[in-house]
Amino acid sequence: MRKPSPGIAPEGFPAVGISAFAALVLALLDFCLPAVLFLVLTAFCLHFFRDPQRVVPSAPGLAVSPADGRVAAVTPRPDPFSGTERSCVSIFMNVFNVHVNRSPVEASVRAIAYHPGLFLNASLDKASRDNERCVYLLEDNDGALWSVAQIAGLIARRIVCRAEEGDRLLRGERLGMIKFGSRLDVYLPAGWSPAVAPGDRVLGGLSVLARKDPAA
Repeated sequence: MRKPSPGIAPEGFPAVGISAFAALVLALLDFCLPAVLFLVLTAFCLHFFRDPQRVVPSAPGLAVSPADGRVAAVTPRPDPFSGTERSCVSIFMNVFNVHVNRSPVEASVRAIAYHPGLFLNASLDKASRDNERCVYLLEDNDGALWSVAQIAGLIARRIVCRAEEGDRLLRGERLGMIKFGSRLDVYLPAGWSPAVAPGDRVLGGLSVLARKDPAA
């Protein structure tokens, strides 16, 4: 498991460094307007690749949001691993959201599957099956299986996977990120119910996404 640096995602260091260096060189050469533009680009990169610390809820029977963004849909969909229809929560991230992704529950990574594909608007339903994506199969402490899919979008062109098969993840632990606008799908196991609705705003590792049914 590759550990991130709190504050800014390590994937952002090259973009921040290059844009900041270009702004400095242009300023020294007295090219004011280009220097200002690269300074603005540096500020955007710092904002996009930010990786804030979150206080993850510790109460039992909760699953947290794997990403910041807006809940685009809560609907039954075929699970990407088993094909069984399960309740799926889709979270759409725009370019202004934090793009670091987290595990919804404490779990072991049983499998990771990468699927090449298109780069359609991530808010579309067909993006779940047609877009480039990376899907994680997670097994929680009770043996229940979760599927978490990172889905590239219209602007996103790189999915970053930090987790590896066999890793043990804590609830809210970082597992990867997607660059520049994208979507996360979480397929809930039996005995869990969504705690969000379409249109809700969520924060990764902080907002409660689902609750375990009392009888489960």
